[in-house]
Amino acid sequence: MVVTKYLNAIGRFWGDWVAAEPKDILQTVKFSVLGLTVRPEPVEGWTVNPPMVRQAHHERINRKLDRSEYKLPTVPSPALQALTVAALALPGLMLPMAAGAAEDDEVDFQYSHYEEGKRNLYGAKSTLHPIEVDSVLGKARISLSDRIKFAFNYVQDTWSGATPYTTSPLAVGGNSPIQYYTKAGKSITTGASPITDTTMYLSKNFIPIAFDLVTGKRTLRTLQPVHVLAMASPETRKQGDFKLSYEWDEAALNVGGGLSVEPDYVSSFGNVGGRLDFNQKLTTVDFGLSYTNSDTSAILDHDAEPYVIQTAFAQQITENASFKTLHGNRQDWAGSLGLSQILNKNALVTANVGYTHSSGYMANPYKAVTVIFADPAALGADPSHPKAILGDVKTFLEQRPNERNQFTAGGRYIQHIGFADAALHLDYQFFHDDWGINAHTFEADWVQPIASTWTVTPKVRYYSQDAASFYSPYLISKQSYYKSVQNPDGSYSAQYYDPKKLPSNFSSDQRLSAYGALSGGITVNKKLSKAVSLEAGFEYYTHAGSLKLGGGGEGSYSDFNYYLVNGSLNVNLEALNSGGSSSSSHAHHGAHHDSHAPAGIMFGHMLHKTNDVMVGYRYMYSRQAGDTLHGTGVASDSQIQNQGCTQGYTHTCRVTPAYMNMSMHMLDIMYAPTDWLNVMLMPQFMDMDMDMRPLQGVKVDVTEDHLHGGHRTGGIGDTGMYALFKLFDNGDHHFHATLGLSAPTGDTDIMLRRMHRKAEGYLHYGMQLGSGTWDFKPSLTYTGQWDDWSWGGQFSAVTRLQNHNSSGYALGDVFQTTAWGSYSLTHALSASVRGLYTVQQQIDGRFNPVTGVVDGVLVKNVNPGSQLNYSSGPMDYTSSYGGRYWDVGFGLNYTVPAGTLKGNNIGVEWLQPVQDDVNGYQLEREGSLSATWSVMF
Repeated sequence: MVVTKYLNAIGRFWGDWVAAEPKDILQTVKFSVLGLTVRPEPVEGWTVNPPMVRQAHHERINRKLDRSEYKLPTVPSPALQALTVAALALPGLMLPMAAGAAEDDEVDFQYSHYEEGKRNLYGAKSTLHPIEVDSVLGKARISLSDRIKFAFNYVQDTWSGATPYTTSPLAVGGNSPIQYYTKAGKSITTGASPITDTTMYLSKNFIPIAFDLVTGKRTLRTLQPVHVLAMASPETRKQGDFKLSYEWDEAALNVGGGLSVEPDYVSSFGNVGGRLDFNQKLTTVDFGLSYTNSDTSAILDHDAEPYVIQTAFAQQITENASFKTLHGNRQDWAGSLGLSQILNKNALVTANVGYTHSSGYMANPYKAVTVIFADPAALGADPSHPKAILGDVKTFLEQRPNERNQFTAGGRYIQHIGFADAALHLDYQFFHDDWGINAHTFEADWVQPIASTWTVTPKVRYYSQDAASFYSPYLISKQSYYKSVQNPDGSYSAQYYDPKKLPSNFSSDQRLSAYGALSGGITVNKKLSKAVSLEAGFEYYTHAGSLKLGGGGEGSYSDFNYYLVNGSLNVNLEALNSGGSSSSSHAHHGAHHDSHAPAGIMFGHMLHKTNDVMVGYRYMYSRQAGDTLHGTGVASDSQIQNQGCTQGYTHTCRVTPAYMNMSMHMLDIMYAPTDWLNVMLMPQFMDMDMDMRPLQGVKVDVTEDHLHGGHRTGGIGDTGMYALFKLFDNGDHHFHATLGLSAPTGDTDIMLRRMHRKAEGYLHYGMQLGSGTWDFKPSLTYTGQWDDWSWGGQFSAVTRLQNHNSSGYALGDVFQTTAWGSYSLTHALSASVRGLYTVQQQIDGRFNPVTGVVDGVLVKNVNPGSQLNYSSGPMDYTSSYGGRYWDVGFGLNYTVPAGTLKGNNIGVEWLQPVQDDVNGYQLEREGSLSATWSVMF
């Protein structure tokens, strides 16, 4: 990625990072296809443990060379020093830590959006949107003492869209058209869906052939492959990891670990690493060791599973009434050794080597390989095509070796360019494994400061790799898949293919093919103050077989492009409290005069000084589970079934939610242009997951009911813009008003994926990411205090400014009132209790009708509850949203009184439901958690 915050620095290798081609975000996520999930092998040849790669992708190390423990031989100018710092923070691959590099305490928030371009389907009309990924990263690094430091990272990725599921001959027509016929008999194509089980013709030389179904004439004779695309349902990955380090004068030791969780993949890892300084700290040796254990529990979607041969993994598959699950375990050991050498005041060089051993289940459970069974004896068996062999087209789950050994070596050279006051970075990495892949990476970037607060970094990168020894776009097996054989007694029996005639390992994953890649990008960094900086980046990437070093790459059918945009906010906590920063005064200010409201309160305080700034992070989690309520009482399944879906075609419900989780990550950025006015920006990122259960008495229909692992969504939510006005303040009592607008940046058009030859329509209202309307959000807040006591109250509202959004509905207005009391247990720590009452109106309108094709018939409305999509539950109807809710909250607030983190405030609050009086039929609430961090300066 372009932004330095997303990449491991020139050599940070804590043992949990191993060589990985870091430019393609595809290696950091997994994709769902056919309702399954594709976890691609790391792109461009680098094979690593998924959490290791992901951490490397989302790590930014801001090296500081102006610390006393790290001195260049001479320091010609502050500009050179700053450039060297920037140089050490730019991307590298598994390179050792710069000699003696120290790190400031800091907090980072980052967001990125990745999106692929469309694939070449050779005329097939596909309406599937290419894969896209939204990612957020939050990280903090703090000093526990002069020598002990602690770092924590949280990464969340949400992805959806179309991606290759397998590769088949073009003559197969794997991207099968979705068609319907008009009353006049005209065929209309509306898109394409994957077809993986069919027949095809081949010449006697085993070249695929296609014939016109009407004329019988040959229309195609070619070995040309084509990707077969399938749609990904939205899914989310969450990872947390930590590092604890101890610094001596000329050495360092660190340990770390983490956990990465996805719906079907859990990976835990630990690592240890260190550093030794020599030669007056001009030479540094780094080392690292890591271990990762990963478990796969991949649901094999019932839409595709009957057509995919899984016999090689029969012992790893379990089955229940709704779906099959493939299980696998993988273990990875990785080690590295690096050397950094300062050559002179203007130059630095690094070198590194690494080794990774992987064993266990190495395949991608959602990638399939197309195999064409063509028996030479069947030539002319079809009288209509006497010169052709009729073959069977089948798909097999890919099979990779259960072991892999990988080796890396490389280096980086950094040179200060005096006349331009810039820095040049040159990198090279070599990769080799026992799967037959050799890869080369060349990278160059130019770090150019402009004025005193801007830095622009253009970058170019080239990558090339050989194909894995078992890679093939598709396989042709010269045998019958099935034939009837006469027994000696005259009876007949079935004889299937001989698996020994197939390779022991095979994969058509394009990331294991031979290709080259060229990318270019630019990063712009703006330093707002000595403590705060903003960064934005853009990168464009081209993947093509023709770019492979020395030629011989994969065909153009596999070419694709992508772009990546990202942005970040960095807060240097040490700079906040150096040189008389105003944050020091806020520590006392926050503990007394302006005691913080409970963590769940929005807009609970103001900045009081002109030009003051506050940066904060807010996390909110809520869960619904347990009984389904109707009003204030528990609804029975029969009541839900007969009364919860009265707007539907059948007037009955078939399913109901079993649980729903929602998480929100919000960034609070507040500025005081005057002492009576604050302005605030609040972007947010959210994710939700919901699972269903069948209602008692309903016979489950796996082709209709959504009982296949639940639904998940995630991405950018709505963005809030607010102005806070001081109305009264005498030191002990304070009133302020907030006027806000919420911009509809969250998606409200998320659809269920097509299944069982049926378009499914919109996903439930509660699973959309925003309101889709411009919303007015006013509030009035009062706070007071006396001695160690503080209290407050707030009235707030959300009013929709539009009658409906682009999807046809508007969420109900919300009115909320709350009051709280707080007591200071110590100078820095306070506890709070509050009550909350919320009224939310039901949704106005309903989803627009969605036209779709169902079993070859054009249907005007395929939304849940419609005539041909009768599987629905209360969550599909607007009457089952909103209600009246009573809650009580218990919270703690802590303001750091001294040290590097002086003035930082941390708050947490649990909100416990007391009573629900819901509209329609809704899951009861189990509670919600709010956690905040903020710092003023």
